[in-house]
Amino acid sequence: MAERPIIVWFGLDLRLADHPALNAAADTAAPLLSLYILDDDTPGPWRLGGAARWWLNGSLAALDQDLAKHGGRLCLRRGPAPRVLAALLDETGASAIYATQGYEPWAQKLEQSVRRLCQERNTAFGLFRGRLLCEPGTVITGSDQPYRVFAPFWKACLAAPAPRPPLPRPKLTRFATAESETLASLKLLPTRPDWAGGLRAAWQPGEAAARARLDDFIATGLAAYADDRSNLDGEPTSRLSPHLHFGEIGPSQVWHAVSYATASAPGKSDRGAEAFLRELGWREFSCHLLHHCPAMTTEPLRSEFAGFPWHDDASALKAWQDGKTGYPIVDAAMRQLWHTGWMPNRARMIVASFLVKHLLIPWQAGADWFWDTLVDADLANNSVSWQWVAGCGTDAAPFFRIFNPVLQGRKFDPDGNYVRQWVPELAKLPATDIHAPWQTAPLHLAAAGITLGRTYPEPIVDHGAARDRALQAFATIRRS
Repeated sequence: MAERPIIVWFGLDLRLADHPALNAAADTAAPLLSLYILDDDTPGPWRLGGAARWWLNGSLAALDQDLAKHGGRLCLRRGPAPRVLAALLDETGASAIYATQGYEPWAQKLEQSVRRLCQERNTAFGLFRGRLLCEPGTVITGSDQPYRVFAPFWKACLAAPAPRPPLPRPKLTRFATAESETLASLKLLPTRPDWAGGLRAAWQPGEAAARARLDDFIATGLAAYADDRSNLDGEPTSRLSPHLHFGEIGPSQVWHAVSYATASAPGKSDRGAEAFLRELGWREFSCHLLHHCPAMTTEPLRSEFAGFPWHDDASALKAWQDGKTGYPIVDAAMRQLWHTGWMPNRARMIVASFLVKHLLIPWQAGADWFWDTLVDADLANNSVSWQWVAGCGTDAAPFFRIFNPVLQGRKFDPDGNYVRQWVPELAKLPATDIHAPWQTAPLHLAAAGITLGRTYPEPIVDHGAARDRALQAFATIRRS
């Protein structure tokens, strides 16, 4: 009788190195069946967005190629995970299912279903940690409550023992096989129209690309990160977020690589490393908060915001989505998002503030758009960050903090190069005018080939009037 294999069920952990579930399975010396399940048939708000589906396709292809170098292949199946796993247990007689623990609202129910299935089949179910530095419930306040403010949360994380060192890539020598869907049959890529050309030009999914991006950032960007990370011209950030989201690299790998680089060159990159690891901490905080407050994906954490007088303005939402608000820094960021599936954190804050405060459109509409268009669309980060900007979340920037998009553009894109790249119709304007073309003399606009309202839109709202309207709206819930 053939030896019973172990199913290694991959999810948001699409790598071979520093993979506790894979390492544990390999240590048994049993044949391994590497599996990915696309549960894409169940309707709901959190079906993978278009940009994330594009990334997933590339990540699965890269993982399959990496497994092939060791003599294995990635088995692809589609459907509800318990049903797919039950069928595979029947087909293969597997002795165990090993997986990485999830934290999304549906993950715990799904894992409980699989655990019951395994108990019914007398099959072991191993659930391993690997997506976070600290597990939810391990970083709590003195009163045994989860933290709801980032600064003390991160202080407690830094005071805890250092994250475990990364695990080496296991020796993979024995594999099992099972009938598999083809990657093309999963239909993760756009067809007509093919809108993914910008994504292909900007990104390379996969574990090797993730490691190369981390190494390049440490070598060229870490030292200056604390000072340059909000600059919109150039690439001062790591751009690791989609690789981290899909688990092509683990947070422990990032933490220890950055810490080692800092220890190897003390003083050179201390501030940069501290600032960068703090951003990794925000990722942790968001995941912990989602774990404890699963309703926050659609409902405000601050209950008084349930009565906030939001506006239902479809034309304004469309202008924001299309990058046609008449505010160049907002439009540049939204066009970069559509073209590349990504934008820097500073740009995300600017466009989010504009949507919820200048336009008074509910933060959920922005979160939905980001979910569909970001290659790094992460449920925890997306929900927590939108609520932070909207002022209705924990540790929130107050609602009355309203970014002036002109001043933000002048501060973080002082030469106008970011706007010129993504809003080429304004490319001939000098830096003094490019962030507020409506304030530019008509003669200068004509010289630059610009006709406001025709070649580039007039601002859809006046900043001063929009600010006053937002403060009045905020005052209504303060009075209530």
